Amino acid sequence: MINVKNVSKSFTLHNQGSAVIPVMDGASLQVSPGECVALTGASGAGKSTLMRVIYGNYLAASGQVVVGDLDVARAEPREIIALRRDTLGYVSQFLRVVPRVPTLDVVAEPLLAVGHDRQAAMDKAADILERLNIPERLWSLSPTTFSGGEQQRVNIARGFVHHYPAMLLDEPTASLDARNRETVLSLIEEAKQRGAAIVGIFHDAEARERVSDREVDVSQFTPGLAA
Repeated sequence: MINVKNVSKSFTLHNQGSAVIPVMDGASLQVSPGECVALTGASGAGKSTLMRVIYGNYLAASGQVVVGDLDVARAEPREIIALRRDTLGYVSQFLRVVPRVPTLDVVAEPLLAVGHDRQAAMDKAADILERLNIPERLWSLSPTTFSGGEQQRVNIARGFVHHYPAMLLDEPTASLDARNRETVLSLIEEAKQRGAAIVGIFHDAEARERVSDREVDVSQFTPGLAA
């Protein structure tokens, strides 16, 4: 479902004499339906960079990044937008939403984008918000007014409300208490059971051991860090 093959990535610092900083070379991994692969490696090794390359936020300098049938490294912007709508979900560490949009609408939006009936979408959004312990009194408010932990749970609800065939998870259990951490781990397990291919970053070692099927140390793809 996700096939990364011989990907390289560098950044050009235009405000520092156009210095080129290589951050990844020869990155390769495959993720099958129903499998969770955890990215590991020291801070700065390129875990988040690889995640963003897969999502299409960063353009790979070379190699292939195939999600489903689409090579993200060569896709047109409209194709990437369609992929994100239908196939590839991303739970980042930060909630980015339009201010003043109610939380219930924020969570339901991925379902509405793929044509779900509005009431059915709202019902599913309500179910997952309740499961993640966001009080109903807050659903009509913008999540931009919430605490950091509440925003993270809204972010998770939005990411899991639609059953994406492929998912990227960047520290999904960070800053969560034990009760909500357990809920998130259960959501990941359920996604695997229905066949989602998942790439995740988990600094929580117990969470990583529980939900991941194997680990890929991205340090091996990082110039200057590979052993």
